Amino acid sequence: MTGENLFWELAEPMYGDPAVRRSTMMGLPCLRYEGRFFASLDRRTQALLVKLPGPRVAQIIQDGEGEHFAPAGRVFREWVVIPHPDHRRWSALLHEAKSFAASSAPAG
Repeated sequence: MTGENLFWELAEPMYGDPAVRRSTMMGLPCLRYEGRFFASLDRRTQALLVKLPGPRVAQIIQDGEGEHFAPAGRVFREWVVIPHPDHRRWSALLHEAKSFAASSAPAG
């Protein structure tokens, strides 16, 4: 299965939450929670991109499970690239990223 197919397969059930929407970010397909980006797909490399707290991103990179997200050489400290499609891993990270986005949403 390609990274893109897996991304959309895992994203589909998330649309059950009305706060989750499909969008684009820097020309890449992405998911938003109440307008906040939390996940994307690099169509060129088929890698998952997720937004998580900086220390969590650092840990994933240190563990060898991800890479810095650095378009045009600028590192985004709260984004990590997960290069190899893996259903269980991607699912867990998408839910973690959605929770992170929800935790930063204003109370309302």
